[in-house]
Amino acid sequence: AEKNLKLEEKITKLQQQNEELRARIEKNTVITRQLSKENANLQEYVEKEMEEKKKLSKTNEELLWKLQEEDTTSPVKLQSSPSTSFHRCPSRNSSPAKVRTLQH
Repeated sequence: AEKNLKLEEKITKLQQQNEELRARIEKNTVITRQLSKENANLQEYVEKEMEEKKKLSKTNEELLWKLQEEDTTSPVKLQSSPSTSFHRCPSRNSSPAKVRTLQH
């Protein structure tokens, strides 16, 4: 009878441990699902950011190219540009100086 009592106590203790482990597994499963969703969202965010970075890089390259093109052709543009205006230089000869105004 004493042996049966000890075995029943051991069974009860093991059942409690089993229930605790099942609860932990369930909790970990919920956390794993949440982390998987968060990971998927973060991956999507990173992909969007990478696409945006590519677009910005391409735009930057285009703007740099346009700027370089403008620099190489600037003497021609200065002579025929409608944004060119004349101002008097504050020097003795008082000759007009061509000044190109920047357009934004």
